[in-house]
Amino acid sequence: MFNTINMKLWFCLISLLCTLAQAAPGDGRVLAAREAFRNGERIHLAALPNTAEWKGQGSQYDLEPWIEYWRLRQRLNDGQTDGIADFLQQQSGSYLAEKLRGDWLKDLGKKQQWEDFQRERPLLLLPDNELTCYTLQGRLAMQNDATALDEARPLWLDALEMPASCIPLMDRLVVAGRIDVDDVWERMRRLLSAKQIAAAKRTAEYLPAAQMPASRTLEAILDKPQRALDTVPANFASTRLGREMSLYAVQRLSRIDPAAAATSWLKIQEKFSEAERGYAWGQIAWQAALRHLPEALDWYALAWQSKNLRLSDEQLAWQARAALRALDWPMVQWSIVQMPQQMAEQPDWIYWQARALAAQGHAEKANALYLKIRGQPNFYSNLADGELNRLIAIPPRAPSPTAEELAAVRDNPGFKRALALFRLDMRIEGIREWNWTLRGMDDRQLLAAADLARRNGIFDRAIYTADRTQLQHDYALRYIAPFRDSVVPQAQGMALDSGWVYGLMRQESRFVMNANSSAGAKGLMQLMPKTAAWVAHKIGLKNYHPSQVAVMDTNVELGTNYLRMVLASLDNHPLLASAAYNAGPGRARRWCAVGPLEGAIYAETIPFDETRDYVKKVMSNSVYYAALFENKPQSLKSRMGTVGARLTAFPGMP
Repeated sequence: MFNTINMKLWFCLISLLCTLAQAAPGDGRVLAAREAFRNGERIHLAALPNTAEWKGQGSQYDLEPWIEYWRLRQRLNDGQTDGIADFLQQQSGSYLAEKLRGDWLKDLGKKQQWEDFQRERPLLLLPDNELTCYTLQGRLAMQNDATALDEARPLWLDALEMPASCIPLMDRLVVAGRIDVDDVWERMRRLLSAKQIAAAKRTAEYLPAAQMPASRTLEAILDKPQRALDTVPANFASTRLGREMSLYAVQRLSRIDPAAAATSWLKIQEKFSEAERGYAWGQIAWQAALRHLPEALDWYALAWQSKNLRLSDEQLAWQARAALRALDWPMVQWSIVQMPQQMAEQPDWIYWQARALAAQGHAEKANALYLKIRGQPNFYSNLADGELNRLIAIPPRAPSPTAEELAAVRDNPGFKRALALFRLDMRIEGIREWNWTLRGMDDRQLLAAADLARRNGIFDRAIYTADRTQLQHDYALRYIAPFRDSVVPQAQGMALDSGWVYGLMRQESRFVMNANSSAGAKGLMQLMPKTAAWVAHKIGLKNYHPSQVAVMDTNVELGTNYLRMVLASLDNHPLLASAAYNAGPGRARRWCAVGPLEGAIYAETIPFDETRDYVKKVMSNSVYYAALFENKPQSLKSRMGTVGARLTAFPGMP
């Protein structure tokens, strides 16, 4: 018998089913099934009309596997596995088969049913850390495979957010002596640096009792690191715990005020080992570099006085960036040499290594590095082309997909499910289905799939899909430009470069009209409600209501007006305006130097990872859009230009 809450939910589902089913066959059934699954209503899921009644109902019958997945997943939650094997066989190779198999394996691992686990595990293609740890547990349990511990050990430092399935492995590593006290403190340092206090407390349980920090101590340092350093006991350095807590206070204070951290550290550093001094100066130097402080390189030098210094990739990157801001090209080169090989061989550091060599008169070596990364549609390749005096041109367009190629992707069950999900505004599920279906496709199939997405108005998948081609390309799909009748007149009316506007929109929303960010930004140009209201007031938009920010024409009007205002406040430099659009005009101004600064160096030394990546992609996008719109080659180097000295604030700009 249903309780009152269940009855209300059931009637709600039936109402939803009836209402939506009238609009489009199957819509209500799919949405009702999803809602029942979300609420754990196994009975309601089972009570939905059976498959046979819905055959021939159009696109929504394509989603029958999703309904069956929700049913089976709910049964799994209830401890029932009947029907899973049949589903996996019927849906073999599909996203849903991978998803359900992963769910099942986690259930088997949690229950330590290792025989069944090991039978199914090889069929899963993309395990996450949770399943990786269950796999290693199974090998230890079934084969007593000691090499599983070798594979588990890297997770100790790499997996800061460690799933529960990894904990037994870590316990085994500690018991086996494969993780010692130094390893525990190394993990503690990383967790504390990431402000993961709860995880740090759990990790501290592996320490000897005399070294375990009290919870209140960790929280006090997190809250007031300067006070912690000012009030250290006279004998604090006599214990590992005392030294580590002081190092934590230095690390924490450096994030607030690197100069203050340096001053406090100088008073006590002699009581620490060489390695500990290197760690502290590395933390201070890193945070100073993020704030563009001129002392950063001096503090890095103090860190390197420690033999066998181990800086993180992020610390090494910011040493190179600090050298860039100082135009210290030998230091740029030296900093890149210190990076792990895999890091140094990334396009960004290849480019800056080449620039450092060129600045020191090694043109031939520099050109060899430029040639390694040129000719690709990304920021550093675009810059390398500029250094080689080569303009960026649109590659020849591949032949359009044939009718047969289009029919093949149109009839692909994965794409059919994805399109049906998009039509139901189930975007997350639709994206996962679409991306999974792309696996293993060649260029011709990818181009046909990108065209299918374009025809259905799924512009973000058109871009994503076209971006994956290797030899045959269609840049009109990679850099798709929908809504030109609305966007171009608005851009021209604001005296804005249409290529830049489209480059920004591509990065902001991928042309998803109803895009909503986690921060609350809305629409094609991802405007925050407060910013939209401010712009509406400034331009005298009558009868403006906050809900209008999501309307395409209004969103574009407000967005282009805001871009125009930001651009005017930032020396009419699109690079600065791009940074301001993402992080705010105030920050874009603060990131300028006291004197002129090369645009590429400005972009490279933006402290926020998100904004730095955003600006690079917007500027690179703008080059390709300009090339398409103007039908002539372009130069990113000229677009980046030079950023002027630090600017004063524009009155009234948010």
